[in-house]
Amino acid sequence: MSKSNLLNRKRDILVARNQIIQSLREFFRQAGYIEVETPHRIPALAPEFHLDAEPADNWFLHPSPEICMKRLVAAGWHQIYQICKCFRRGERGSLHLPEFTLLEWYRAGADYFDLMKECEHLIRFVARQMGCPDTLSYAGKAIDLSPPWERITLREAFDRYATLPLEAALEEDVFEEVLVDRVEPQLGMVKPTFLYDYPLAHGALAKRKKENPYVVERFELYMAGIELANAFSELTDPEEQRKRFTDEEERRRRAGKVPYPMPEKFLQSLAHMPETAGCAMGIDRLVMLFTDSPLIDLCVTFTPEEL
Repeated sequence: MSKSNLLNRKRDILVARNQIIQSLREFFRQAGYIEVETPHRIPALAPEFHLDAEPADNWFLHPSPEICMKRLVAAGWHQIYQICKCFRRGERGSLHLPEFTLLEWYRAGADYFDLMKECEHLIRFVARQMGCPDTLSYAGKAIDLSPPWERITLREAFDRYATLPLEAALEEDVFEEVLVDRVEPQLGMVKPTFLYDYPLAHGALAKRKKENPYVVERFELYMAGIELANAFSELTDPEEQRKRFTDEEERRRRAGKVPYPMPEKFLQSLAHMPETAGCAMGIDRLVMLFTDSPLIDLCVTFTPEEL
């Protein structure tokens, strides 16, 4: 593709991006949510092993608005959403940027199954606004958006697509590798797919499942093999949350990662937080899907390499 054609293609994608973001805001307005803004620079964050934050003058640029938004829920803001920039160190690839745009929302009185349905409504609302109400075409595949979407547990997905069972992958410490290489490419190819019920070790802020305390109420949404959203029923027990954070921080220290301070104000707020579910969705990836773009680079105004 010539440089001029590439520029024209990117301009069209960015116009579509604007329309998608306006559609998202309209969906949440109609659903009774309040749009909020929280600080990008914070003194402490959730010390999850797999996320490395960008330092900012002895504080951090937030990897997600999660900590502050949950404090708002605990303070009585029971249906909120935010569209904001987030920052994660070392993330770069065809689907990753170190600075990216995230949609995050929280709904009190809901669980992760409720948010599965809300994701269906949200994506289909945007699809209608974009002129593709029933089918989304991506990379030569037609994704059927009519409900209900596929729901499959993580254990079932490993049994169906992986080279070894879930327990073996966890025991041999190859869970992420097998998930990315074997399972994810099979998900959301006919209909969007909710992959749900993750091991406790892979849901540091999620509520345990009553029927199985070794599993947490978490799902990820996939379309055309692309992870689009991550959601869970929120853990609201401050003591259990502190213990999980302590365990995550210990894993970080053993791996030689930067230590993070404990988010004390967040932990204090959990005692006042009602049963809640929350979801984070990647806007840049959503734009990729709706514009049939093979690279995330095409869906943002500037990549880091262009600055």
